[in-house]
Amino acid sequence: MNLTEVLNYRRSVRVFDKAKPLATEKVKQCLELATLAPNSSNMQLWEFYHVTRPELLQKVSHACLDQTATSTANQVVVFVSRQDLHRKRSKFVLDFERGNVERNSPKERQAKRIKDRELYYGKIMPLLYARFLGLLGVFRILVTQIIGLFRTITRQVSENDMRVVAHKSTALAAQTFMVAMANEGYDTCPLEGFDSKVLKKALKLPYRAEVNMVIACGIRDGNKGIWGERCRVPFDEVYHKM
Repeated sequence: MNLTEVLNYRRSVRVFDKAKPLATEKVKQCLELATLAPNSSNMQLWEFYHVTRPELLQKVSHACLDQTATSTANQVVVFVSRQDLHRKRSKFVLDFERGNVERNSPKERQAKRIKDRELYYGKIMPLLYARFLGLLGVFRILVTQIIGLFRTITRQVSENDMRVVAHKSTALAAQTFMVAMANEGYDTCPLEGFDSKVLKKALKLPYRAEVNMVIACGIRDGNKGIWGERCRVPFDEVYHKM
């Protein structure tokens, strides 16, 4: 399928044919493609929990209110936002960028570019993603308000703003995964209806980890899992040429 065909094929399927199993390795490959999704500052503050064991699938389905999308799914992937890993991920990217600059930049520019990245990933990112009872967010807002008097600057820097940023990046990975699955002829259903406390316990997630989205995976059971025609707001209502 070409991209247009893949996007038209992808639907939120709510009933899967349990008699048609998925190739676990293919689903894993789709998750590897999901890591190519664009994300804020390349921080990659995400984790993917690929659930294949029947007993764990049952627990996940229970946490998802036993919706048919999860109770009939062959596999489930839980996308998790990991803002708490910001120091580890910023160090990883910085270590990569040092070598990246050395391999791909002219020698006369390398020192400055490495220094810029050390400032960005060594100082700015840890400060931007850090959380402490909302107080660090207030500090960041005050600083940006002052700087904003003299030049343009990103103003969404509160602790909640950065939490949203981490979730947006994780959602981009989830969308990339669903498109990759559709390209394999596999079906998915993204779910936000779940008990996060029960789900985190079932997956043994750390306290600071946050469930972004649950994606049920399988092969559609005929037309049972698709509720009629696809509904979209008229394009003219959402498209604004300026």
